[in-house]
Amino acid sequence: MNATLPAEPVLDDVLAARPTLWLNPQYRPKAIESAQLPIGPADVQRARVNWQRLAPLLATCFPELRATHGEIRSELVELQQLRDALGYRGREFGNVFIKADSHLPVAGSVKARGGVYEVFLFAEGLARDNGLLAEGEDIRKLASEEARAFFSRYTVAVGSTGNLGLSVGIASRSLGFKSTVHMSSDAKPWKVERLRKLGVEVVQHEADYTTAVENAREVADADPTIYFVDDEQSRHLFLGYSAAASELAAQLNERGIIVDGKRPLFLYLPCGIGGAPGGVAFGAKAIFGDNVHAFFVEPVQSPCALVHMMSGSQKLVSVYDVGLTNKTEADGMAVARMSAFVATVMREMLAGVFTVADDDLFKLLRMAWTAQHQKLEPSAAAALLGPEFLVHHPEGKRFQSEQHITDKMNRATHVLWTTGGSFVPEEQFKAFLRQAEILKAK
Repeated sequence: MNATLPAEPVLDDVLAARPTLWLNPQYRPKAIESAQLPIGPADVQRARVNWQRLAPLLATCFPELRATHGEIRSELVELQQLRDALGYRGREFGNVFIKADSHLPVAGSVKARGGVYEVFLFAEGLARDNGLLAEGEDIRKLASEEARAFFSRYTVAVGSTGNLGLSVGIASRSLGFKSTVHMSSDAKPWKVERLRKLGVEVVQHEADYTTAVENAREVADADPTIYFVDDEQSRHLFLGYSAAASELAAQLNERGIIVDGKRPLFLYLPCGIGGAPGGVAFGAKAIFGDNVHAFFVEPVQSPCALVHMMSGSQKLVSVYDVGLTNKTEADGMAVARMSAFVATVMREMLAGVFTVADDDLFKLLRMAWTAQHQKLEPSAAAALLGPEFLVHHPEGKRFQSEQHITDKMNRATHVLWTTGGSFVPEEQFKAFLRQAEILKAK
């Protein structure tokens, strides 16, 4: 279909694929308390409990988690040299941190939070349903040879542009499941190769992410031994990500950073289909309420959340519907149509969306590496421009005014969520840096 977007201040920028900031006109206080939402704050708390119960099994399956007793968590890194490089030295920028999910153990991206959570919950439920794990038994039994032999009868499948496939493939193989990842045409070869080395079947599609997911779902629907991790509709994925907010809250508390009406918190979250940023944002709203403001960030040619939410349509609007190409080097964000589930949950909870050009992603990637030795992939570098948009863009200034926080910005805390990068092979990362050098020379 062709979609007509409303005549908002940034419409021309969106349609011309120029970086911009869009503010959500439906953003409202206390949206998380709505009884009409398909999930609520209690679901976030249950997810935290589930993570705690699964932790001993995670520590058994993944040696890198033994030091944290099975917790998957990332560092909160204060910007130092990178703060100067980004131009964030002024007092008006308050505190600025990176939440380094780019270095999460197990899968090396934010997807470790969702994919691992869903696969391990599925394994636990399957084992209980089949008498393999009784009430009160040690959950580490699911790492036994008996359990692995049982799980090998089943396949866990997913459609992915890359990082979710890695997360689901790694988690599935660690328990003995067979795994199939349906990947879109823009998936990076190194991610395909890594999955195949793990014994994961990779099915590559010539079409985009949406088609890969549809194919994966169709195959799974026809076979009762296939469990499909549905990135478009999964509550488990969403809630797995949501638990990251309590981790962030504890890290801010350790640093003595208060979030309240006088000291707002801003989150900048790279967005593909929306499950990871939506889950993190929802979890943060459950903890910080109206004192946190979440912004998604998307490529200028793939702003699926922006165009759909800007349209106001109940039917999903894709980037193709407004004349954009969905072509981007940020493979994890090359999604034409956002999740309907996430769109429903975030309709009144998302502060806005800003967009970035691919060339800027490479420049930011290089800047993060040279200034502060943060290894990112292009999609993860997208979050770094968030404070600049909020502090200096006309729409950012309007947001400050409408939220009555203009005089509070010097006490604010900005968290730039870097979503992947540590698993990028050295040669590929050097190629990213070379691309940035070429762009710098132009």
